[in-house]
Amino acid sequence: MRTFINEVIDKVWEKHESITDVIFILPSKRAGTFIKEGISIKAGKTMFAPVVYSIEEFIEKISGLSYATATEQLFELYSAYLQTGNYEKETFDTFLSWGETLLQDFNEVDRYLVNAEELFSNLSAIQEINHWSTDPEKTTLIKNYLSFWQNILPLYQKFNSNLLNQDKGHQGLVYRQASENINQYILQYGTAHVFLGFNALNEAESRIIQALLQSTPSEIYWDIDPYFLDDKIHDAGLFIRQHREKWPYLKDTELKGTSNYYGEHKHIEIIGVPKTVSQAKYTGNLLYQLQQCNPKSLKDTALILGDEALLTPLLNSIPDSIPAVNITMGQKLELTPLAGLFLGYFDLHEQTNNKGWFYKDFITFITHPFCNALLNHYNIDSTTILVTIKTRNWTYITLKEIENIIGTSQPVIPLLFSKESNSPKHFLEKCNGLVTVLKETFIAEKNNLILEQLYKFHTLFSQIDQLAATYDYITNLKALKNLFKQLLSKETLDFQGDPLEGLQLMGMLESRNLDFETVLLTSVNEGILPSGKSNNSFIPFDLKIAHKLPTYKEKDAVYTYHFYRLLQRAKNIYILYNTEPDVLEGGEKSRLITQLLTEENRDNIIEKIASPQLQPIVGILDSISKSESLMHTIVEYANEGFSPSSLSNYIRNPVDFYKQNLLGIKDTVAVEETIAANTFGTIVHDALEELYTPYVGTVLSKENLIHAKTKLNETIHRNFLKTYMDGDIGTGKNYLSFHVIKKYISNFIDIELKELEQRSVKIIALEQSMNITLHIKGIDHPVTLKGKLDRIDEIDGTTRIIDYKTGRVERNHVEIMSWENLIHDYKYSKAFQLLCYAYMYAKKQPNQPMEAGIISLKNLNEGTLLFALKEAPRGPKNTLIDTEVLFKFEAVLHELILEIHNQDQPFLEKEV
Repeated sequence: MRTFINEVIDKVWEKHESITDVIFILPSKRAGTFIKEGISIKAGKTMFAPVVYSIEEFIEKISGLSYATATEQLFELYSAYLQTGNYEKETFDTFLSWGETLLQDFNEVDRYLVNAEELFSNLSAIQEINHWSTDPEKTTLIKNYLSFWQNILPLYQKFNSNLLNQDKGHQGLVYRQASENINQYILQYGTAHVFLGFNALNEAESRIIQALLQSTPSEIYWDIDPYFLDDKIHDAGLFIRQHREKWPYLKDTELKGTSNYYGEHKHIEIIGVPKTVSQAKYTGNLLYQLQQCNPKSLKDTALILGDEALLTPLLNSIPDSIPAVNITMGQKLELTPLAGLFLGYFDLHEQTNNKGWFYKDFITFITHPFCNALLNHYNIDSTTILVTIKTRNWTYITLKEIENIIGTSQPVIPLLFSKESNSPKHFLEKCNGLVTVLKETFIAEKNNLILEQLYKFHTLFSQIDQLAATYDYITNLKALKNLFKQLLSKETLDFQGDPLEGLQLMGMLESRNLDFETVLLTSVNEGILPSGKSNNSFIPFDLKIAHKLPTYKEKDAVYTYHFYRLLQRAKNIYILYNTEPDVLEGGEKSRLITQLLTEENRDNIIEKIASPQLQPIVGILDSISKSESLMHTIVEYANEGFSPSSLSNYIRNPVDFYKQNLLGIKDTVAVEETIAANTFGTIVHDALEELYTPYVGTVLSKENLIHAKTKLNETIHRNFLKTYMDGDIGTGKNYLSFHVIKKYISNFIDIELKELEQRSVKIIALEQSMNITLHIKGIDHPVTLKGKLDRIDEIDGTTRIIDYKTGRVERNHVEIMSWENLIHDYKYSKAFQLLCYAYMYAKKQPNQPMEAGIISLKNLNEGTLLFALKEAPRGPKNTLIDTEVLFKFEAVLHELILEIHNQDQPFLEKEV
C-alpha cells in the first residue's frame, strides 16, 4: 500500500537536490518517525535526516516563546485577575471552577488573531443586557458580576503581558506572537518547508503557512480524496474547500497530495456491541481472528479508540498471542488505582472534624488495595483495625484509637492519619512522604508499572508545591484538592514502544498522516465521534460566528475529516459502536455511520449486532445431600442443642439452617451507624430483665413497678453502652431509638400496673436458660433442646411462659388449627417457639398446666398474645397447654428432628 507519507516523500525527493535541507512540518509528532523511516528507505544509504517539526514545535520556534504549563497558566491567570479591577474577587478555589474555561477562550481569541478589544467589548455589552436583575438599583453581587465582564479586556492584556515578561505564553499567545514574527523568520530561514496532512487551520497557522508558501520555495500537501472536495456539503472537505477559495496561493496552484483511493473496493463491517467492556472484548476477539488469518497483517493494522477511556479494558482484552503492540496514546493518570488512593487521602483529611474521621471514609481509604499493601509492608494488619471499628461501632475514628489498636511504633501511621496541621504546604509534604513510602513498598514487590505511575504523581505534587511556594492562593485543603483533580485530569502515563512494529493502538488525533490497510475504530457514537454541541465557553455562539471563531460545527467537521481520512486508503475497516448508549458513554449510533451507509458507491457494507451469549438464569432451588461428614455435623449440633429459633430457621428454609446453624456462617459484621433491629431487641430484653430482676420470686406490687419506672433512663442507657458499645446515642436516629425503647418499656409497665388492679402477678424467673434431653425413636443418640425463656410468671395461679418481641406480632401467628402447620408453615413459627418453651418447662415442672404467649411491644394494646388451639377460624380457643397438647406437640417436634436426621432427605431450599 502506498501511504500518503511515501507519496509526499517521492514528490519532494524529485523536486529537491538535497532533502536534508528541507524542513517538514506535520500536524503532530507521531508521523515524524514515519517520515524519517520513509526517507531512510528511499535513500538506501546513510545521510543526515531533515528537520521534522510538529506544528506546535514549529510555531514555538518562530515565536521565540516557550509554552507555559497548564498549572502555570492557571496561576498566572488568577494573578492577573487579582491585579485588574477594584471589585470583590473570588477565592482561588472558586476561580478553579471557571478559570479553565476562560483560559480556553483566551487561547482561541489569540490563535484566531481576533481583535480582542472589539470582541470583549461586545461580550461585556451582552452580559450587561443579559444580567438578571429587574431592580433599578444593582446589588453588590450584580455589580461584581458586571465589573468582571467590564474588566475582561484588561484581564486578558495583563495575563498575556505577565506571560510575555517570562518569555512564555499559552498556546494562543505563542501562535499570535509567531504570526507577528513570521517575516523575520523568513528572512532568517528562507529554505524550503513542506507542510503535509493539514486540514483545519486556525488563523495564525493559516497566515504563517501562506507567508512561507508565497515567500519561500515551500509546498503544502493535502491528504484528501476529490470525492470529499467535489461534494460541496461533505464536512470531510469543508476546511480544504475553504482554503482553496480564500488562499491567494491556491487560486493559481493546483492542490497537491490529493489521491483517488476512497472509491476503491473496501471490506467494511459496522458492528453494534452493547456497552464499553463488550466492545473491548469483541475487539480482542477480532484481533485474534485477524492474526489467525494473516499474522503479518497486524503490522499494517491500527486500533483507533474513539473514546480514550477504553484503553485499559482494551489492553486487558488484546490476545496474549499478539507479539507486539505499540501504544501511541497515554493512559489517563486519573483512571489509575493510585489516583483513587490519593483522592481518598484528600477526602479523608478534608472531611475530618473534631470527632475524628467518619468511619465510611476511613474504611474506604484503608481497604484500598494500595493502602492495604502499604500497611502490610509495615506489618500492620488492617483487618484488626476493621474488626475493632465494626465490633465497637465507632462511627468516628481518632488517631489515638488507631494507635491503641496497633501501637505507636509505626512511623507510617502518623503520615497517613496525623491531624496536626493540614495546611496545604504541610499536606503536600505528606503527599510526597506517601509517595516515598509507596515507592519502598512497590520496589519490594518489583511492580514497575506502579513505580512509573508514582513518579508521575511525584512530579505533579512537586509542580504544585513549587507554585504554591511562589503564589499564596492555595489557602485550604479544598482548594488544593480541586487543583490536584484539575491537573490530574490532564496528566497521562506515556507508553514506550516501537512505532514501526506491531499493532498500532492510538487515539483519533494520533492517526493523522498515517495510513493502514486494516483499521478498527471503536466508540463511534454521537457525543464521542463527533463530540456534539458541547460549548465550554463564555463567548456566545453568535459572537463566535461574528468574529470567525470555531463553533461545534467546525469541531464536528474536524472529526468527520479524520474519520474519512482513515478510511481513504484502508482496505479492511471495522467500525464498532455502542448499542446501549447512556449519558456517560455517548449517544446513539454516530451520524458518520449513517452517512457512510447512505453513500451510493457503498452497497456492500456488512452490518452486525454482536452481543455476548447469555445463558438464561433458571431459578433452580438448592438441594444439599447429607454426606457422612454432614451427618456427623448434624449429630454434633443435636448433642450441643437445637434451639427453637434454629428449628424455626429450618422450617423457614432448610438451606439457611444448613448454612447459618450447621456451618456457622454469620452475617458480615458492619458498623451500626444507626442501631440495628437485633441490637434494639437485645437492649429491650436486657433492660426489662434488669428492671424486673429485683422482684423475682415475689408478687408484683404497684410500688415495685413505680420504682422500676424511676430507673428507666439509667437502665436503658447502661444497656445501650453494653450492647451498642461505643456507638453514638446522643444524636440522630439513635437518640430517637433511645426514647422509643423508653416509651416501649414505660408503656409496658403502665399496662402491668393496670393489670395489678384486678389480678395477682408473681415473677417466677427471668431469662431462664433451659435444656432437656430427648430420646427420639429412630435416632440412636440423645438430642438436646435448649432455649432461654424471657419470663416465667404466675397470674392468679396460672403459670405463663412469656416471650418479648419488639417487632409487630399478630394474634393469628400464635393460633393454630393443624399440628402439621407448625412444622411446615413458617407463619406459625411464633406458635412453634412458644410450644418449645412450654415443652421444656413442662419437662422440668411436669403435670403443671400453663399458658404461653408473646408480648409484642409494638402493639401492646393487643395484650398478651396467647398460644391457642382451635378447630375453626372463628371457633372457640383453648389457650391451656396441658398434657394432651404437649403430647401432640412432642409428636410433631420429633417428626421435625427426624427429618433433619434423615440422611435420604436432602436439605431442600424453599422460596422465601
